[in-house]
Amino acid sequence: MSTTLPFRKMNGLGNEIVVVDLRASNRVITHVEAAAIASQPRSHFDQLMVLHAPRTPGTEAFVRIYNTDGSESAACGNGTRCIGWLASQQTGRTEFKFETLAGVLPVTVTDIGHITVDMGTPRFKWNEIPLVEPFHDTRAIELQVGPIDAPLIHSPSVVNVGNPHAIFWVDRLDVVDLGRVGPMLEYHRLFPERANISLAVVESRTSVRLQVWERGAGLTRACGTAACAAAVSAARKNLTDRAVTVHLPGGPLHIEWTAADRILMTGPAEDEYAGDVVLP
Repeated sequence: MSTTLPFRKMNGLGNEIVVVDLRASNRVITHVEAAAIASQPRSHFDQLMVLHAPRTPGTEAFVRIYNTDGSESAACGNGTRCIGWLASQQTGRTEFKFETLAGVLPVTVTDIGHITVDMGTPRFKWNEIPLVEPFHDTRAIELQVGPIDAPLIHSPSVVNVGNPHAIFWVDRLDVVDLGRVGPMLEYHRLFPERANISLAVVESRTSVRLQVWERGAGLTRACGTAACAAAVSAARKNLTDRAVTVHLPGGPLHIEWTAADRILMTGPAEDEYAGDVVLP
C-alpha cells in the first residue's frame, strides 16, 4: 500500500532542499525511499531534511538528513537555514535549536535573506575527520591529482564540519574538471566515510571563491558545510581573516570562525512550493 507524504521544496543559494515533517509520526524514511523521493522531478533534492520528534529538551526537532543517493549526512547548513525559516513562519519566533547527527545547531532568523546557523566546532585531528592513516598536520595532507612531478591539484586541507571535507587551494577553479575528479576523490581510500571535495581560490583576506563536489550529491550550486570548512581552513593557514565571504555558484555565504571556536554561517533561504510525494 502506497504512502503519500507532504513536502516543501526550498533552496539555499540554489542548493535544492526538500523538507518532510514527521514529528507527529513514528515513520522513518529508508535510504531507498530517500533516493526514490530524489528521483522524482518535483521532489528532487540535493538534501532531504526530515523532521522527527525532538530527542533533546529545548530543540524543535531531531533532523535526519539524506543525500540524493539516499545516504545520510550529519549536517547541512543550507538545509538548516531552510528549516529555521519554516519554523519562524510557523511560530513567529526567531531563535531555534535543531538536533542532527552533528549535534544541536542553534539558528537565528533575522529575515529570509539573513539566517544564521551556529555550525559548531571544527574538528581537525586526522581520526576525527576521519582519515585512514595519521597526518600530524591536517592543514595540508599528501593527496594529489595529476603527474607526480607536476600535479594539477595537491595538498588539500582536511576538516570535519559535521561532514568530512577536503579543500584544494588553487589559482583558478577551472584548473581541473571537478565533475570528473570529484567522484574519484570522494571515494579515495584516505576517506573511510567518503568526503566532500572543494576547489578554493583565496581572493583576499575576506573573500574565498569555492566550487564543491558534495558527497552523495555531486556538483552543487552551494554547500554550507563546505563553505564553513573552506573558511576555517583558510584562516588556519593564515590565508584569510576569521570572518570571510565565501562565494559559491549559487551566491555568497558569510562565515565567521569566532574566538570561542564556533562557526557562524549566515545566508538566505527560499521557499518554492509545497507538494506531495507518493512512496510505494
